[in-house]
This record gives sequence, structure tokens and C-alpha cells, in this order.
Amino acid sequence: MISISVMALVFGVVFLAELPDKTALAGLVLGTRYRASYVFVGVAAAFVVHVVLAVAAGSVLTLLPQQLLHALTGVLFLGGAAMLLLKGGGDDEEVREPKDQSFWKVSGAGFMLILVAEFGDLTQIMTANLAARYDDPLSVGLGAVLALWAVAGLGIVGGKALMKRVPLSLITKIAALLMTALGVWSLYEAIA
Repeated sequence: MISISVMALVFGVVFLAELPDKTALAGLVLGTRYRASYVFVGVAAAFVVHVVLAVAAGSVLTLLPQQLLHALTGVLFLGGAAMLLLKGGGDDEEVREPKDQSFWKVSGAGFMLILVAEFGDLTQIMTANLAARYDDPLSVGLGAVLALWAVAGLGIVGGKALMKRVPLSLITKIAALLMTALGVWSLYEAIA
């Protein structure tokens, strides 16, 4: 059974945390050079791999005693919020252009770029943390995948327009605030 509330919470947190990240920029760069649908397929597949790994790691964490699990997730959320606030901008990564515009070359380039660039990224760690926190792998996984796909789609199709209208610093602060609230709540549950 899918929990809409858990899925929505995960979507919101992951979406806001990923929006100021390099994914939107990478999607924008690839989307301006290649057919958007080809780029999206590769990027979307890479995110599915990341979320499956994160949810599996988070599910293993649920084997810990509840108080320890709440304390651990609280500290991880607070650490994630600090990382968001302290993270410097400008992660300009070189994007290798495929030699041709075929589906496999373009999708493969998008897949490899995201697979490598996002491995061990904050949102992957957050997804594992949320999977441990809510012990609902399907809802967490679905919320995370949809959020990552939404950010990738925005980056590929309209990244420039969005960044002109919504300041990156505001998005980062909102994501950090949500993560801080989740961290404090988890620590409270560990003590209570």
C-alpha cells in the first residue's frame, strides 16, 4: 500500500534539495544540445538506479533499535541541512558530447553523467534516510523518483526560465529548513 502523505513529503524534500544541485544544470546543458526525450530517458533510468540503492540502504537501517534509528536519522537530516546551507555554488562539470544524436548515444550520455555525478549525493543519502525513517520503501522510492524526474525534466526543458524566477538561495533555504525540521523531530522521537 502506498502512503500518499509519505510520498508527498519525500517528493517535496527531495525536489527542493535536488533543484539547486548540478542535476538541473546537467539536464539543461544536455537538453540544449540534444533531443530532450532522449536525454530524459537516460537521466530517468540513472535516477531509478540511485533510488533503488538508497531505499535498500535505508531499509537495512530499519533493523536498528528505534531510538538509535531516530537519533541517527535526526543527525543525518541536520547534517544534510548544514550541507545545503554551506554548499558553495558553481559545480561546473564538463559534459562530453556524444558523437552522434542516436537514442542510445544521447540516453547513454545522460545516464552515465547522472550515475556518476549523483552517486553518494545528498539526495541519495536523504532518500536512504527517509526510507529508514518511514519504513515504507515503496512510498519513499516513488516519491524520490518522481521528485528527481521532475527536477530533471525542469532542467532539461525549462531550467533557465525557472532559475530566473526563483532564486536558488531561496530554494536552498527552504530545503534546509524542511530537513532541519525533520531532524529535530527525529531527535525528539529518539529522546521521547
